[in-house]
Amino acid sequence: MVVQIIIILLLAIIIGLFINFAFIDGVLQAPFADAFVDFCEKVLQLDYFAAQNAYNVLFQQNKPLWLAIGFIVLLLIIFYIALSRFTRYFHQISTSITMLADESDKEIQLPEELDFLEKKLNDVKNKLEKRARDAQEAEQRKNDLVVYLAHDIKTPLTSIIGYLSLLDEARDMPIEQKEKYVAITLEKSNRLEQLINEFFDITRFNLQSIVLEKDLIPLNYMLMQVADEFYPLLAPKGQKAVVKIDEEINIYADGHKLARVFNNILKNAIAYSDSNSTIEISAKSENNQTYISFTNTGKTIPPEKLNMIFEKFYRLDNARSTQTGGAGLGLAISNEIVQAHGGTITAASNNGKTVFTVMIPTNS
Repeated sequence: MVVQIIIILLLAIIIGLFINFAFIDGVLQAPFADAFVDFCEKVLQLDYFAAQNAYNVLFQQNKPLWLAIGFIVLLLIIFYIALSRFTRYFHQISTSITMLADESDKEIQLPEELDFLEKKLNDVKNKLEKRARDAQEAEQRKNDLVVYLAHDIKTPLTSIIGYLSLLDEARDMPIEQKEKYVAITLEKSNRLEQLINEFFDITRFNLQSIVLEKDLIPLNYMLMQVADEFYPLLAPKGQKAVVKIDEEINIYADGHKLARVFNNILKNAIAYSDSNSTIEISAKSENNQTYISFTNTGKTIPPEKLNMIFEKFYRLDNARSTQTGGAGLGLAISNEIVQAHGGTITAASNNGKTVFTVMIPTNS
């Protein structure tokens, strides 16, 4: 646009100079003067000398004025052209923003001069479309999960009612049998409590706001404590959790929320690790950033699933039963907690080894 305006200005100057040197002081001066004098004599009824005097006064003595008038006229024309183009640009931009608001499927197209803006608007459009798709998919996963949980709740609840009914009806049953029924009822009650808690997690997820209460945390001790607490889950499959840290690391973070992150990652690693395997927990600090890694051996996670593993309500186990997985919120919540600390959480899976890496600023 600026280049076009400069070109038009140069043309205006050239035209103005051409008029001056051609019609007033140049090769066309005599024909132009004769035509003007003839016009004055025939139309304005002036005599020849008066007409020639009028020509001298109007043109020969006022050359700068005529140049200025011609230049102003040309400037007005240029201004009108530029204003028209800007008005058209604003209209096209307004139409493009309306397309964004209306979530139109059409690609946004702008004139070549606005190519940079076209790319940015299309980038925004693509991001909004992706967010809408992700939200829709998450909502669908949530609805599916609620249906599955509701179905699975019936199983332990039916068992609880059945065994309690037997205990109520046969009050004189043998002690051994009664103890067996009570143990089964307790086990089913714990499972029912777990499923109900998952319902509460689903409800709370969109309502929670993460507020950090930071303090200086000895990371070595914290990770060893997390590993020890999971011994009851590790032992049945012959698994082990080993902490390997070569240096003493202290980080400034929210200990309770960070422990929840590590618990979620370790719980996920246990669920998807091979029996009799070792889950390795390591950490290192460099450039004011601390990296904590959880490495487990098991099935390789496909890339398409790995990209979605931190999305809410997404579960690696797509089976209908919820026995092997929760509401699909653990890693999503972990991701939000880590991001609230100004860090990142990533996952990589190759050749049967899966590594979750948490990066936390050491002194954030």
